Amino acid sequence: MSLSRIRTASIAFVLVLASPGFAKELPRATPEDVGMSGRKLMKIDAAVQKLVDDKKIAGAITMVARKGRIVHFETYGMRDIEARLPVEKNTIMRFYSMTKPITTVAAMTLCEQGRFKLDDPVEKHLPELKGAKVYEAGKPVEPTRKVTIRDLMRHTSGLTYGIFGNSPVDRMYNRAQILGSRNLREMVTKLGRIPLMHQPGTKWHYSVSTDVLGALVERVSRTRLDMFFHKRVFKPLDMRDTAFLVPRAKVARFSSCYSPGMKTKDRFNASRYLRQPGFLSGGGGLVSTARDYMRFCQMLINGGELHGRRVLKAETVRMMTKNQLPQKVHWAGVNGFGLGFSVQLRDLGSKAHRGEYGWGGAASTHFWISPKDDLVVVALSQLMPFSPQLQNLVKPLVYEAIQKN
Repeated sequence: MSLSRIRTASIAFVLVLASPGFAKELPRATPEDVGMSGRKLMKIDAAVQKLVDDKKIAGAITMVARKGRIVHFETYGMRDIEARLPVEKNTIMRFYSMTKPITTVAAMTLCEQGRFKLDDPVEKHLPELKGAKVYEAGKPVEPTRKVTIRDLMRHTSGLTYGIFGNSPVDRMYNRAQILGSRNLREMVTKLGRIPLMHQPGTKWHYSVSTDVLGALVERVSRTRLDMFFHKRVFKPLDMRDTAFLVPRAKVARFSSCYSPGMKTKDRFNASRYLRQPGFLSGGGGLVSTARDYMRFCQMLINGGELHGRRVLKAETVRMMTKNQLPQKVHWAGVNGFGLGFSVQLRDLGSKAHRGEYGWGGAASTHFWISPKDDLVVVALSQLMPFSPQLQNLVKPLVYEAIQKN
């Protein structure tokens, strides 16, 4: 090739790299480059492999980034035991409730535009929920105040799930088949006929709040939730494998899901995730990859942007990731909750660092972000019901690998 052709090709390559459509990957580094011990970080491999060998999980992915650079990205075990298919770095998994932070971020892009205020009554935008009562002492009573959008984001709305309890309101949810609704509009209409479990703002209670938030996003934006996610979150962050379904071309990369004893719960090639859902669950409907979700997390720890693409303002991210619960209200008795994330209020040494935020998903997926350590961790398995074993194993090993100055 002539010198002029080499020069032309080089210029073309640089232009491609610089073009808006070209997504940069997060850079790699050695642990020592970012103040971590590679020797200690390597302990993750043996520990997670033992979970696989002991048949506690079929497979896993662990990914660690510090100071914006990937220092650990490993896979273990099988994505499908029957077919002997190994977990790979681009394996697609069910993320369930790790959808919630994405829905909340998407909603906050509308808040930043002034399309709603956090303390707006939800019924202002979803009139089907007007006149909601609270179930107290066996009868519906008037609420002390309206449910707000902030309540939806921090799970203080008084809504429930219906599947984790047997209260009178839970039974009403089950009879109405709230989680079996055909679409978000139908879900909201059903919820409008059922009283709240608690007075708004008085208790943290895990619920369909983020699904209602997804319905609100659709209503305010006049855009279907999957399309809104793509435009506001997935495309800017190049989250190329995150969606409400697994397309045919990607089925071979999809993981099966298992129950204890490594019994197949949901086979990768016969899953409901292969079909377009009518109900787009902002509370738990997405599939994704470790790579995609790490990009989402890195955007957050960067203050709302990744590689020059801004999703949220830095002050918005700071507010979302601080405790938003009212006084005397806690999650799990001691923890705080921001807008879409749990927030760690105490320093527990290698078990948790103060200010850490994150969440998990029903198939035993996990992420956490520690701003003071400039650290992001994604740890994924596919085991139901939910187990914290992978997170509990990996988290101390990651924190212990951080070298003291």
